[in-house]
Amino acid sequence: MMKFNVITVFPQLFTEHLNNLPFKKAKEKSLAVYHIHNLRSYSVNSYGSVDDETYGGGVGMILSVEPMYNALCDIYTKEVMEKQISDPKRSSLPKGHKIVVLSPRGEVYTQKKARELSKCVQITLICGRYEGIDARVEENIATEVISIGNYILSGGEIPALVVMESVTRLMPGILEKENASKIESFEDGILNADQPEYPQYTRPENFMGIKVPEVLLKGNHKEIEKWRRQNSKRITR
Repeated sequence: MMKFNVITVFPQLFTEHLNNLPFKKAKEKSLAVYHIHNLRSYSVNSYGSVDDETYGGGVGMILSVEPMYNALCDIYTKEVMEKQISDPKRSSLPKGHKIVVLSPRGEVYTQKKARELSKCVQITLICGRYEGIDARVEENIATEVISIGNYILSGGEIPALVVMESVTRLMPGILEKENASKIESFEDGILNADQPEYPQYTRPENFMGIKVPEVLLKGNHKEIEKWRRQNSKRITR
């Protein structure tokens, strides 16, 4: 069973998503568990503050390192985290465990990375908010930093859901057709596994004069496969 931990200041943003597929099926089949940790529970003051002004000046607040560290100690134990913060590149986490910060500064997320993460035992996802997170979380604690694209969001909650869903749906028994995850977009291996899926059509054959490509109607599977590959490459270009 894979375990996901999410550290966030807005745990309510995950509630509805985790009650639907594919998360619902993963939980029902005991393939995964999802624990959402409210960062405010780990505040170091009586006000419940988890953010502060940035050194050197700047607009807005950033999430503080101490509450993040306290949350991680609750997940992994203080002893493990003390070792981790002393040498994050070596990683003192148990085998198959990752601490991932969602940040626009990170490695761009791909299906290859999703497959890599799907082999983990436990993944902890740290969601930024406001103007970001104290850089020591990324540089001295996390095992890696991931970005879901070159654009700005209000926080790391949506990226965390993207990572969780892409990993969850790769688990055996989640998709109705077992091979579906291997033949869809970004899984073929052509063009570095980064080509989009070929165009697909359903009935009617003719909609307001726009027809389904004839090759798809003739039942010649070899020709259909050739057409699909050609169009997948065309879309990539």
